Amino acid sequence: MSGATLGHEEYSFYGSLSEDELIQMAIEQSLAEGSANSPSSSTRQKTTTPAPAAVSVAAAHSSSYKAGASNKVSQAACTPPWGLSNPINSNLNRFSRPAEHRGYRRRYDGTLFPPSQPVVLDPAVTAIENEDEEALRDMIKQGKNLAVANKDGWLPLHEAAYYGKAGCLQLLLKSYPGTINTRTLQEDTALCIATCKGYLDCMRILLTSGADPDITSKSRETPLYKACERKNLEAVKMLVKFNANVNHRCGQGWTALHESVARNDIDVVDVLVKAGAKTETKNVHGLTPMFVAAQGGQVDALRYLTKCGADINTQANDSATALFEACKNGHTEAVEFLLSQGADPNRANKDGFLPLHVASEKGHYDIVVMLIPVTSRSRIKRSGISPLHLAAERNRDDVLEELIDAGYDVNFTLSYDRARLYEDRRSTPLYFSVYNNNIYATELLLEAGANPNVDIINPLLISIRQGCLTTMKMLLDHNANIDPYISTHPTSFPATVMFSMKCLPILKFLMDLGCDADSCFKCTYGSGPHPAEKPRRDSDLDPVQNKPPKIVQFCEMVSSPEINRWAGPIIDVLLDYVGNIQLCSRLKEQLDSYEGWACIKQKAEPPRSLSHLCRLKIRNCLGRERLKYINTLPLPPRLIRYLTYCSLCDD
Repeated sequence: MSGATLGHEEYSFYGSLSEDELIQMAIEQSLAEGSANSPSSSTRQKTTTPAPAAVSVAAAHSSSYKAGASNKVSQAACTPPWGLSNPINSNLNRFSRPAEHRGYRRRYDGTLFPPSQPVVLDPAVTAIENEDEEALRDMIKQGKNLAVANKDGWLPLHEAAYYGKAGCLQLLLKSYPGTINTRTLQEDTALCIATCKGYLDCMRILLTSGADPDITSKSRETPLYKACERKNLEAVKMLVKFNANVNHRCGQGWTALHESVARNDIDVVDVLVKAGAKTETKNVHGLTPMFVAAQGGQVDALRYLTKCGADINTQANDSATALFEACKNGHTEAVEFLLSQGADPNRANKDGFLPLHVASEKGHYDIVVMLIPVTSRSRIKRSGISPLHLAAERNRDDVLEELIDAGYDVNFTLSYDRARLYEDRRSTPLYFSVYNNNIYATELLLEAGANPNVDIINPLLISIRQGCLTTMKMLLDHNANIDPYISTHPTSFPATVMFSMKCLPILKFLMDLGCDADSCFKCTYGSGPHPAEKPRRDSDLDPVQNKPPKIVQFCEMVSSPEINRWAGPIIDVLLDYVGNIQLCSRLKEQLDSYEGWACIKQKAEPPRSLSHLCRLKIRNCLGRERLKYINTLPLPPRLIRYLTYCSLCDD
């Protein structure tokens, strides 16, 4: 029986990307790796300030709420197209290049040539790369038009910004002032490229010359955003000084403040807020900077935003709070801070889960300890699920123990809507533990008073299916019903017999403890002919038709194609626990199908031996409770062996 896992809406890193964007991202990441390994990477590789480890989840998530391509521009759009001629060969060839072309490089026009041939660059690009202003000036005097873009939309102005050649940049601006805001095919301006590279001199020249700081790239990101992405404080200050829009939103609603908060860059956050950045701006997922800080565990950013009056109980579109997100990601210090500032631990997300639920599910013990005293028990009941369920489902034993010690009801059942998410309609924490074969958690719950007879399918049946004798004994010791039935699949005999048919030692173990074997031989049709079997249909269980489900009898079950090969041994075991019975025609037919089972049929013929009937009578007088502990009863050892079938006392 499979069960769908209860889940929460995850803010996946790739959740907002289309299939085409994901493929493009994979290719561009490969290009970036190739650039790092190429011989010319010292001059052509994009220099990016990596996100520090402390950024944790928030930095990684930052792209999922933006245009889905913020880092793609960093990898490819701000790199000269001809500059990809070397790195493209080391990575793209693994996707599309034939084996005979591997190791080749790509010319400007897209054709391939062997690595031994030199790369031929445009003279203007060469002059810019070598910072040869004189050669560049001569080209202009000779009438060469340096305001014409190549097929990728790159001007010499863009090349000068890319290489950080301030002198060449100034010369080109003086000669072609109208190109200052020209964009490449990736819609990057010279200012955006210079910002990505971190060349402050070039940025200053462009801004003082009138460059527009709010022109966006293909992913609708401004130079200010790129400066925040790279944690370049001086670049941010410069752009703010030249009136860059601090509240511009990218394609997914992500602002420069979101980005700097995600990177816990408090200096940049301070500059942005003082320049008028709004602390309550939400992206398309409803995430404010406060939410982003909590998501990444950025405590410094949380403190700063709280001082600025940001809403501590901000909620995303799925109603998850900043506290919920911090709990989910295990940011203990952030949770402690949020609670100290009055964050509400009793606000549920759209699925009805509270912070305590998600902390229990993820196994964040310290956070669970903090949340238990401040979480409303009535809100837990209203949610239809206990944190015990989630801790048991995910095998969070330490959390489970803490919740039990805190007094959470071990017999709390899932609401109908939540239980039906599982095929087996499980409802108690005990069922989850038994289902996971978690012996320690099962013992914890049983010792705390868990009732093993609440679920539609008794947990004892699950332990039988798993063949876990330890769990079976624990459940039976805590009064699990040894003769359970399943209402959705009714039978005329206990379901324990049905579940243990393929494992005779377990079947005998259950019979020794008093499981009902007599019902297996009470057939409705007796010695008369049995009707032909009909395939069972789902409509047989449809309550709308008011048609009660057919009750399956033991003879029908044991003669089914899946079981009939074990029919003889099964009947043989059961006969040891019944008195004088009459085999129905189908059971006789089944025993007659194999000549080796003739002795079993003979064993069933009445009358049974007096010794056998006495054993049954004494066991019946003792009762099931005493049978569990028969070895400890003050009885002669020989009698105990007799009652437990350890010795043959038959006449």
